[in-house]
Amino acid sequence: MKKALQHPATTYALSAREMKQYQQDGYLVRQGAFSAAELAALHLALDRACDAALQQAPTGREYFLDGKRFVDVGRCTLQFEAATASVMQENFRVIEPINEFDNALDQLADDPRLAAPMRSILNTTRLSLWTAKLNLKGPGGAGFGWHQDSPYWIHDCDHVDLLPNVMLTLDDQSTHNGCFEIIKGSHLDGMLPGTDNGTDLGGFYTDPTTFDVGNRVQFEVPAGSLIFFNPHCVHGSGANNSCASRRALIYTFQPGHQNTLKTRTLRALTD
Repeated sequence: MKKALQHPATTYALSAREMKQYQQDGYLVRQGAFSAAELAALHLALDRACDAALQQAPTGREYFLDGKRFVDVGRCTLQFEAATASVMQENFRVIEPINEFDNALDQLADDPRLAAPMRSILNTTRLSLWTAKLNLKGPGGAGFGWHQDSPYWIHDCDHVDLLPNVMLTLDDQSTHNGCFEIIKGSHLDGMLPGTDNGTDLGGFYTDPTTFDVGNRVQFEVPAGSLIFFNPHCVHGSGANNSCASRRALIYTFQPGHQNTLKTRTLRALTD
């Protein structure tokens, strides 16, 4: 008997076991979701996007927060790695929204490997993009302190609980190159208070007395893996002590037809 073909939304939807894990732990991992050939194409798209962003940077508004350089180009934000002894020149640290700089990265939002699990998590068939960013941690690049995404977004929307993330790892991740880390179960406490250390960005880093670092999970996963995580999860990463970049794309979705975070335009997902 010929097996019936499944729609991609069904093929990649979360199973009951996966959904339970996501709800309890705040995250879910699917390793090796993208092939080496697909990753090679994405690496080329990232090169194009970074080149385009770098060309536009001189036209943007430059500012510094806690010694870190930012440039706003239109409604896109470029964050640069601070120059140190190990990082001899400034490199991109974050580009958001990255999908504005290359069509292939915009089309990635519609990929059912990302979108179908999000439809499961949000229990809806109608999705739109909230934001998409590139985290680019070059050799010697600094880590990201413990933080939640929800405090960044609470002033821009009234549905911050409904903004799940998915990270696509573009390189093998290890503790040596500063892999992604999460405090398991921290999403269950909702939005936590930030630090109060008098710095520009201190309030966006989570008060360390409000979570147990002993619940840390380090994601040493191969390139092409997907990590789905709740916007209230406390997460961060270590420094990149390797001689190669540790790159990752993070796409954040939302239910219904709602505008994006920065461009304030609708980016509805196709089925």
